[in-house]
Amino acid sequence: MEWLNAIINNPAGPAYLAIAFALVIWLGVKLGKVKLGGVALGVTFVLFVGILVGHLYNTFVVVPHGDDAAFLASMATQNKIINFVKELGLILFVYCIGLQVGPGFFSTFKKGGVNMNLLSMTMILLNVAVMLGLFFLWYYNSAAGAGENQYNLAMMVGVMYGAVTNTPGLGAANSVLPTLSEHFGGHTLPSLADGYACAYPLGVVGIIGATILIRYLCKVSLQKEQDQIEKEKEADPAAVPHHIYIQVTNKGVCGKTLKELNMFLKRDFICSRCKVDGEMMIPNGDTVLTEGMKMLLVCAEADMEPVVTLIGERINESWRAEINAEEKYVSRRLVVTNPEVNGKTFNDLHFSTLFNVNVTRVTRNGMTIFASRGFRLQMGDRLLMTGTEENVDRVKKIVGDEVKHLEHPNVGMVFLGILIGVVVGQLPIPIPGVEVPVKLGLAGGPLVVAILIGAFGYKFNITAYTTNSANLMMREIGLCLFLAGVGIQAGATFWNTVVNGGYNFVWMGFLITIIPIIIGGLIGRLKLKLNYFTLMGMIAGTYTDPPALGFANQTAGNDAPAIGYSTVYPLSMFLRILVAQLVLLFVIPLV
Repeated sequence: MEWLNAIINNPAGPAYLAIAFALVIWLGVKLGKVKLGGVALGVTFVLFVGILVGHLYNTFVVVPHGDDAAFLASMATQNKIINFVKELGLILFVYCIGLQVGPGFFSTFKKGGVNMNLLSMTMILLNVAVMLGLFFLWYYNSAAGAGENQYNLAMMVGVMYGAVTNTPGLGAANSVLPTLSEHFGGHTLPSLADGYACAYPLGVVGIIGATILIRYLCKVSLQKEQDQIEKEKEADPAAVPHHIYIQVTNKGVCGKTLKELNMFLKRDFICSRCKVDGEMMIPNGDTVLTEGMKMLLVCAEADMEPVVTLIGERINESWRAEINAEEKYVSRRLVVTNPEVNGKTFNDLHFSTLFNVNVTRVTRNGMTIFASRGFRLQMGDRLLMTGTEENVDRVKKIVGDEVKHLEHPNVGMVFLGILIGVVVGQLPIPIPGVEVPVKLGLAGGPLVVAILIGAFGYKFNITAYTTNSANLMMREIGLCLFLAGVGIQAGATFWNTVVNGGYNFVWMGFLITIIPIIIGGLIGRLKLKLNYFTLMGMIAGTYTDPPALGFANQTAGNDAPAIGYSTVYPLSMFLRILVAQLVLLFVIPLV
């Protein structure tokens, strides 16, 4: 067993660190799949396994070594290595989140998204207000020695982020602690992960419990909420493509081109194929309408009736057989893999004019979307197009359609973005009245840069596309490394924290969780009149909590919670990371 002792007694050795991280992550992921009360903690359980491993190692290995100078030096080296690993994991995690939400980040502020994001911001500020209120009521002591109040406030920040189940915020708070070390007097730097771990379990339960409480406080009928969603879909259908068969009977449109008709109607539609005098053809914007022309149109459901009314009348769909009989025309799906197409619209590409090929539908992330002329393409989009086989092959050369290219993530560009993000995160942002300049840090910098690359990278020929599976893999690996590192380090002090008043963090965290949800939920329901299912998703997105979203999806049985979640998630994640630093930098010097 000497070989095993050699590993255990060398905590800075590659073997020990590799075994420790692998064991903690493997066991944490496995136990995270176990459901308690219908809720599973997921990869977050890695944190708790890390705390247990760290505690056992500290108790049975570190303490017996006492003042062994060589061993203590090895422990100090281990701490530096773990710091690097966990920070690298955090950077990977938040950067991949930014790439995922970036393309739709700014669109979330349109229409009803503005109100939901404002409500989400209010709830985030309420989390801070409740946390500060509990601190001043329970811990603040005007006669306390230097550093005691600051130490307790920092711990309460850890509690808050456990209560809202937001790990990147915990990482952001940890990243600014060293710059505030002088404020803690004789105390060592607080272990925010201890407070986080105390509050997290009831945080998950509290989010779900508070949404259920809102349901009963507002006397919500789930069936009525479901009916309301169905009515809204009928009244304001989304831009989901529908095909209709029309014959031109209105003499008023005869002699007009499809482009002129489109401009007059001010509605988007695409004529996929038409038949004139017995001849099937692929029309373009300059095609002139003639009486008796048969047309296959694709448009959004909301635009169907106005288009039919203006052009003529619907005809029997048996005309589809005539279309299928024309072997020279094909319908094919092509995948956008050419970086030069990324970010361009169909207006920019002129498929119809130059190649006599019409694109009718786009499939993105499993959703089918109408291919309007102003639709901006992204890498990985699947285009359904119609034309002759020869012309479709020409378009294929433009869009790429090399699926294998998508299977390999652009690793170089990912790390270039991380490089820029880390540099941006270290730039000091001076704020009047604050002693220490604010920094976005190792979490905020990469997140902001990733969002900007996802949203505007196409303007600078920057393509950081990764497949959903590759993005999820990098994100999960990063999160697991971060949680394992935090847990192993926190394990040395966690038990002492619980024994010495840490149980207070449990009930305080629960209050930080539920009070803002109840207030925000009542505002959203009674004032903004949000559908309950959408509200559930919005709350889960505000708390960036996947288990809560899973519960909402299971309750609703529709996509309303996912819409609410995705509407507020990007801004909420950004604010959670930023607020973590602002609270510490603004408030700690004042107390």
